[in-house]
Amino acid sequence: MNNSPIGVFDSGFGGLSVWRMLRDKLPRESLLYFGDGKNCPYGDRSREEICRFADDAVRALLERGCKLIVVACNTATAMAIEYLRKSYPSINFVGLEPAVKPACLNTQSGVVGVLATARSLEGELFRRTASRYADKVKILTAVGEGFVEAVENDAEDRPETEQLVRKVMQPMLDAGADKIVLGCTHYPFLRHVMERVAEGRGVEIIDSGEAVARRTAQLLAMNDLQADADNEAYYEFATFGDEEYRERLKHKAFADKI
Repeated sequence: MNNSPIGVFDSGFGGLSVWRMLRDKLPRESLLYFGDGKNCPYGDRSREEICRFADDAVRALLERGCKLIVVACNTATAMAIEYLRKSYPSINFVGLEPAVKPACLNTQSGVVGVLATARSLEGELFRRTASRYADKVKILTAVGEGFVEAVENDAEDRPETEQLVRKVMQPMLDAGADKIVLGCTHYPFLRHVMERVAEGRGVEIIDSGEAVARRTAQLLAMNDLQADADNEAYYEFATFGDEEYRERLKHKAFADKI
């Protein structure tokens, strides 16, 4: 048993969509969330930059005693998780993989859309998974231009944000996609907008949060790292940004659920 916190990091607010799932599924576990803030977004950064940002975040979490680290950022997973695993061999890392496999296995129309950052779509894991189903399913990909910035600026409900979402999603809807996979942890904060855009089209929007919580629970059990049954969980927030940004992280974490 180990009552130390689980570390969770992202470029900014996005990983809070995963943080909420971890909190709900693992109520005994304390969570330390690190939202970079200073270098967000990661989506158009170079691999070298992303590895450096991820390394800085991991060191900050380990200095605070985290027992396991969830890379709650699709871009950081795609570009840096192997680097992190080699750099910190004694630490268990949980990364994010867009839920392409379940979407492809369950599509009825044979068309699946994937919304992600440019770097996530370049990642080896995504390309390998997508190629496995390419002969059976048409996979359409698009970068959610402006999505991360909308979430970071608390602009999810502005009309211009819906216009951005509609512009990116419409080609997928017109092509008959019945599953749309969210490949960035910021994007679930726009789920309600996406559902409005896709209303009446029979589209299921899928993210990876629940799968990450399951994998985290498995690793905790395998390595005897679970918190005690009577542990009173606590939640802390840290950032490379300023105190205002840290307070915004905390506020968004406990705001209405996605």
